Order: sequence, then C-alpha cells, then structure tokens
Amino acid sequence: MSESWLNKVNWSDDGLVPAIAQDAASGRVLMVAWMDREALRRTVETGEAIYWSRSRKKLWHKGEESGHVQKVKEIRLDCDGDVILMQIEQAGGIACHTGRESCFYSRLENGEWKTIDAVLKNPDEIYKQ
Repeated sequence: MSESWLNKVNWSDDGLVPAIAQDAASGRVLMVAWMDREALRRTVETGEAIYWSRSRKKLWHKGEESGHVQKVKEIRLDCDGDVILMQIEQAGGIACHTGRESCFYSRLENGEWKTIDAVLKNPDEIYKQ
C-alpha cells in the first residue's frame, strides 16, 4: 500500500500530530497523545495504537507495560489535517496511567479541579518495576 496518505497529515514543525483515543462503544474520550509518521504508519499496520512519547523520545506501544492495549477500529483525520481521531477498544477498560478509565477524570467545579472518576486499578499493580 502506498504511504501517500501520510502526506495528507499536516504534521507540526516537530513532525508530530495530536491523536485522540475515543472509546468506540461509549464515545468517551480516553486520552490524547502524539504521533509521528512512524507511529501512525505502525498503528495502521498493527491495528493497535502506537504513539510518540515526547518525554522518552521514542515510540510507545500503548499497553506495552500495562497490558492495556488499544485495538484501533477506525482512524479519522480532521478537516485541517492536523488532528487524528481513533475509535478504539480499550483492553482492561483502563486508558490512564493513574488506573482510571480516562485521562480526563478531573472536572472544573467552582474554580477548582475535582476528581470525578475512581481509580479502577492501583497503578502499582499495573506497572511492576
């Protein structure tokens, strides 16, 4: 398959694009991460989400340590070509490294961030060092 589709993505100056992982069943946004060309290409090849870790400066196969892989059901590109939206099936029901379903577990209430989602699994049990 030709990789000309990768050229349709409006990559940032540092070669990245934000990628939103949305639960295919519920529609809930689970997380936002970054992809480079290789991450997006490998995501399409493997059918599992692979991101670019800006902190570690390397490819990151979601779930490689936790087992909470993301099976990709559909990939969309926004109208400006600068955001990827993936419909995913989240293994274990946990996308966040804090052990929650979603990374978006805080809600602004009366000028303060309130935690509204419970921890489903202790991160110490997820990430055995």
